[in-house]
Amino acid sequence: MRTGDKFAGMHELLVIGIGAGDPDHVTVQAIKAMNRADVFFVIGKGAEKQELVDLRTRILAEHVTGDHRIVEITDPPRDRTPSDYEGVVDDWHERRAAVFEEQFAQADGVGAILVWGDPSLYDSTLRIVERVLARGVVRFDYSVIPGITSVQTLAAQHRIVLNRIGEPVHVTTGRRLAADPDVTDDTVVMLDAHTTFTQVPGDDVDIWWGAYLGTADETLVAGNLRAVEEDIVRTRAELRERHGWIMDTYLLRRTR
Repeated sequence: MRTGDKFAGMHELLVIGIGAGDPDHVTVQAIKAMNRADVFFVIGKGAEKQELVDLRTRILAEHVTGDHRIVEITDPPRDRTPSDYEGVVDDWHERRAAVFEEQFAQADGVGAILVWGDPSLYDSTLRIVERVLARGVVRFDYSVIPGITSVQTLAAQHRIVLNRIGEPVHVTTGRRLAADPDVTDDTVVMLDAHTTFTQVPGDDVDIWWGAYLGTADETLVAGNLRAVEEDIVRTRAELRERHGWIMDTYLLRRTR
């Protein structure tokens, strides 16, 4: 969509990390950025995850003082149990980019996307933005404002340090953990839909687990993995049944 030699749509996009769910996690930098925006693009994920949209709306109500619009974008569906994971995700990203492009072209001024946690950690927003720009239909500058991640929130709520002195921390996904469950380094696991921690061998592993971190529904469990894993599995299932969705993160540490 172009007019003569000019590109249509907004001229600037702000990709803003808003923390794990608590409005108090929003940084001063993020608040300043939000108050520059004319329109906020919110990705809707269906009725079962309406709470996520409501949390964003609450954050805007608490921190934004000027006039603004909210545009809810329906997230294209994708196969959650694909045989070709990378291919399915690539196709999903391309369809997402097309939807964003359409909305960006209809907007004016400064746009903003509120990203859970931080845009740099297991989030696709920046990849989608780059895809939109590569398509060449709309043109804009964009900035990234960092946010507090669920990993940081997990450590803070459990009052732990993620790494042992002078040692690394491995951050991975449930899918990757399932491929190699014999953890050696301290390992933070995100995006685990299948309680993969139950596959980790040995009686010498501790776990610090948290769900809905930073929200009123936050739930924490910690202890020896073999001693608490059934409690976590049961609690997780109950919470998912109650809310229709769940987000959880955990740290695994082999004792010495």
